[in-house]
Amino acid sequence: MPRILGIDPGSRNTGFGLIESDGRHSRYLTSGCIRVGDQPWPQRLGVIFAAVEQLVVEHRPELMAVEQLIFARDPKAALKLGQARGAALCAGLRGGVEVHEYSPKSVKLAVVGTGNADKAQVQHMVRVLFKLAETPSEDAADALAIALCHAHSMHIPARPRAAASWRDYQPSG
Repeated sequence: MPRILGIDPGSRNTGFGLIESDGRHSRYLTSGCIRVGDQPWPQRLGVIFAAVEQLVVEHRPELMAVEQLIFARDPKAALKLGQARGAALCAGLRGGVEVHEYSPKSVKLAVVGTGNADKAQVQHMVRVLFKLAETPSEDAADALAIALCHAHSMHIPARPRAAASWRDYQPSG
């Protein structure tokens, strides 16, 4: 079964979750949180990059699923979150891992059954689905949910992108 590393990027805490899954059966391997502390921002990005790189070296996942940034009220927070995502993505790509991205709604829908689930519902479902003795932290549960979302969608064929405008139209023949 392929190993999937789920990443929930954050500017202070980046959750990670590692599972094995064939798309039908998933097995929990490990999860946790990368805490970057109060050091200057460039050092925080370095901590995220190094920690994800170490996870890739240590656990050798074939696939990595990362949550997309969809919306942020504060532009500075969005920029920092985007940079944290970039650090995690680069670490995975450097390790030769195939990277996939999912929206928060897609993740919640895949794991809880509704795209409007709250953090507690995601934590509960992750605990139930993996039969964990304890409820994982919010960041770890989100990362495990992202990995599960990818596991559930691994065998669904990608749909061709619809034309966004007449410029995209390519006549056949």
